Amino acid sequence: MFMKRVLIISYYWPPTGGSGVQRWVKFAKYLPALGWQPVIYTPENPEQLAVDETLAGEVPAEAEVIRRRIVEPYEMYKKMLRKSGHSKEAVEVNPVNAQNKSFLQKVAMWIRGNFFRPDPRCLWIRPSVRFLKKYLKEHPVDLIVSTGPPQSMHLIGRKLALETGLPWIADFRDPWTKIFYFKHLSMTRATERWHHKMEKKVLDDATAVVAVSPLVQQDFQAMTKTPVELITNGFDECDFHQEPFKMAEGGPQQSFTITHTGLFAADGNPTVLWEVLAEKCRTCEEFRKLLRINLIGKTDEQIVKAACDAGLGENVYDLGYQHHARAVDEQRKASLLILPLRKEPEYKAVLPGKLFEYLASYRPILGIGQPDGAMSMILDSTRTGVVFDWEDKAAIAKYIDECWEKHLEGCLRVEGSDISQFTRRNLTRRMAQLFEEVTEHLKKQ
Repeated sequence: MFMKRVLIISYYWPPTGGSGVQRWVKFAKYLPALGWQPVIYTPENPEQLAVDETLAGEVPAEAEVIRRRIVEPYEMYKKMLRKSGHSKEAVEVNPVNAQNKSFLQKVAMWIRGNFFRPDPRCLWIRPSVRFLKKYLKEHPVDLIVSTGPPQSMHLIGRKLALETGLPWIADFRDPWTKIFYFKHLSMTRATERWHHKMEKKVLDDATAVVAVSPLVQQDFQAMTKTPVELITNGFDECDFHQEPFKMAEGGPQQSFTITHTGLFAADGNPTVLWEVLAEKCRTCEEFRKLLRINLIGKTDEQIVKAACDAGLGENVYDLGYQHHARAVDEQRKASLLILPLRKEPEYKAVLPGKLFEYLASYRPILGIGQPDGAMSMILDSTRTGVVFDWEDKAAIAKYIDECWEKHLEGCLRVEGSDISQFTRRNLTRRMAQLFEEVTEHLKKQ
């Protein structure tokens, strides 16, 4: 079968684990059946928050993977923090955010914000363009895709498209200047202007832009005349082969398990939820005995401490990072899945990647964030959960009570609506259709 070739520029690729790698690994998995050979360009030595060797098994045999070394400033940064007395957990989990930082962290943030534009992977832009220009002369492709963050990937894609004349799709897994941590980077006004200028250039020069959230799509559409498509993240049906409900309907002898998977950052700490659970433990001995809180993934030490300080020490199980299949299995076994978003106004537009795998687990979902945000729109439309405001203690307590009662009755389940639009296979069909439209449009010009 003849296949067209698409060059995918991505910082994240197996064996790197976590949510950032999932999107294009799954696209790559299903693209060959749709007539597209994925050619992946990725760093040989990326900074890795997590490692998941099992994801390599998702990469199809047809895929070509090109790895090139990258200068990675984060490695130097982490070594510096460890020498200054920061814990290993704080160094590895702590993203750019609003939480209290040491003087050294503040200085490092200023340097990162003003000298590494648009991000610390900027040192990879020029050597990548030089290498790929030469590579494409000998190994032609039909289309370029860049996926970010890091936004440096888009600058590689843009420069390469301008110099080769190839069509180029900029896939934004998160926004650029409207991402939550942008305002925390301690940037000068000149640097801020540069970011806005480059964001506009990427949007304008791309043949097409892809957003993962309808609110981000709307923001981009207001900024450019380039077509902006909405292709969300999703779930792979192959990861959810068990019958739903079998292991998680509950009963008076079963643990009432509340589970969170993925990165759990300190500025998303659901303190009100911990208070609600602790109060219920004090008033209901049966609840205290059956409650289990599973934290699966990179969890900030401040979150574990906050839950323990609230009185939940005997109920909290910090299981650390687990390979993807194990995380999915734990989701399906849960009584209740929690998804607290960071306490940032920009998170109104965010659709976390884990949300879609939560949907496919068919467990009730307790979201904490903005009730009028993008996540709430998905949960409302699929009837799979509810989003409460961070401080709405009464509503959160009522929802916990309802789930607990259903658990005791052995009927804690979510029927939900059709979620097939979010399968990785169907989403890949939409992406492949966009590939065809973009390449055919170029031919007609």
